[in-house]
Parts: sequence; structure tokens; C-alpha cells
Amino acid sequence: MKNKFLLFIFVAASFFNTNFIAHSEESIEDIIKGRKAIFSNNAKLAKRVNILLREFEVEEAEPIIFEMSKNYENLLNYFPENSKEGYGTEALPIIWEEKDAFNALMQKAADDMLQLAKVMEEVDDIQATYKKLMWANCNACHSRYRKPH
Repeated sequence: MKNKFLLFIFVAASFFNTNFIAHSEESIEDIIKGRKAIFSNNAKLAKRVNILLREFEVEEAEPIIFEMSKNYENLLNYFPENSKEGYGTEALPIIWEEKDAFNALMQKAADDMLQLAKVMEEVDDIQATYKKLMWANCNACHSRYRKPH
């Protein structure tokens, strides 16, 4: 009877352990694909904002800029320790080595987007301001934290 009970415990533990590992792998895949989707979306949105600002369509650009800011804040949750590799990630290991600096850059990008929305109607050179407040953050991230293409 005792052996049957131990066998049951072993089988049950194996089942839960297998499900946990499978779920963990699925979660890592979701995390990596999720962050890639957010970055890809922000790249598309940035191009759209660029066009709108060139045409001085500031009111149309504003909600897109707010969406981008929120996306950068959301990215703070997409780089857990267990998501360094796999599923086509282009993230370099230095992200986790410099986690505070990386998180600060994502927060700066979010804050700079809000600053852009705030000043875009008042500045003389919207393109220069746009480059300073948005593209500079993109370049800083890509040059340090992303695999080269």
C-alpha cells in the first residue's frame, strides 16, 4: 500500500513538473514575441508620427505619441531573467547585465514621448525636436542592446 502511495506521488509530481516546464516555455515564448511585437508596433507608429509631423498634423500625431509612450512603459515588464534566449530574440545579454540602465532608457523613451506631445506645437523645428526626443532613444537602444542586422 505504501509503495502504491509513493508511486502515485511520483506520477503526480512528474505530471505537475512537466506541465510547469511546458507552461514556462510557453510563457517565455509569449514574452519574447510580445516584446518584439511592441517594438515592431512602435517602429510603425514612429514612421506614422514622422509623416504627420512633416505635414504639421499635430493633433493626429498626439494619440499615437501617447500610445508609443505607454508601449515603452509596458516594455519594462518584458525582459525577465528567463527570457534571454530563444524565439528569435534580438536582445543582447547586456540588457540583463545593465538592467537598471536599460529600464531607465525605456522609461526615458516613454517620458520623452510625453515631452514631445507637450512641446510639438510650440517648437520652431519640429523635426529636430522629434529626432532629439524620439529617434535618439531608438538609436541608443539599438546600438547598445540589440543584435546588429
